[in-house]
Amino acid sequence: MSTSNLSNIVSQLQTPSPLSPQKITSLLTSAKRELLTLNVLIPTPTTPSPILALARQTLETGALLSIRLQQPDAFTRYYQQLLPFYEIPESSYGTDTNSQRSKVTGLYLLLLLTKGDYAAFHTVLEGLEVEQAGKGKGLEGDEFISYPVKLERWLMEGSYDRVWGATKREGVPSEEFGAFSEVLIGTIRDEIASCSEKAYPSLPITNAKNLLFLESEGSVVEFAQARGWVAKDGRIYFPQQQEDMRTEKDILVASGQVIENTIGYSRSLENIV
Repeated sequence: MSTSNLSNIVSQLQTPSPLSPQKITSLLTSAKRELLTLNVLIPTPTTPSPILALARQTLETGALLSIRLQQPDAFTRYYQQLLPFYEIPESSYGTDTNSQRSKVTGLYLLLLLTKGDYAAFHTVLEGLEVEQAGKGKGLEGDEFISYPVKLERWLMEGSYDRVWGATKREGVPSEEFGAFSEVLIGTIRDEIASCSEKAYPSLPITNAKNLLFLESEGSVVEFAQARGWVAKDGRIYFPQQQEDMRTEKDILVASGQVIENTIGYSRSLENIV
């Protein structure tokens, strides 16, 4: 059973020279065809170690490249295809110890955060904790797993400024994680915006800029218009969500920190409910 074609495709995909999205897509399609030909899309106990390792490497490469191509659905499919490979004992892979399971799984956890799918996030995390406990290990020392775990904890606490800082280039564990930064911050903005609409009748634009992690007041106005808010006289006015709203006096005396903590508390309540 020759694996030379598949090995050649994987080598091309992993070349340091940048490839066009079209070329990457074409190579990934060819790689999947080779996996089908070799009958290793679903591993079995009788699959030879070298082929098993090459198949895993192919799928992991496809998963990471899907992130760079900004194709989260394709990444999810690769992750799901990799799960049977990750259930196989590492000893079955022979001398190949270059699995990127930790990175791929950490990226999947981060993807779940961007979708707000906290139930699936904890299901995956609990499975990892049980597995590692059986080996007498923990997850704290794994930079790829601990990164989304920290982000999730800060999201639950309402510590959005810490999340914002961690998604900057110097705070991410690898380039692929950085690809999610804007998506995650966008999710946070939407959550803060939804909580703000329920908590206040209006906010000063300057406060909203800091609260929503936007670069300028002009960006605040654009964001407000997209959500159907009204920008007038230096303030953002939210649609009336309920009759029992805070008074204007309450708004004016609230500091930026109080606003952030209130929204974080609201966020936690929403998840509990």
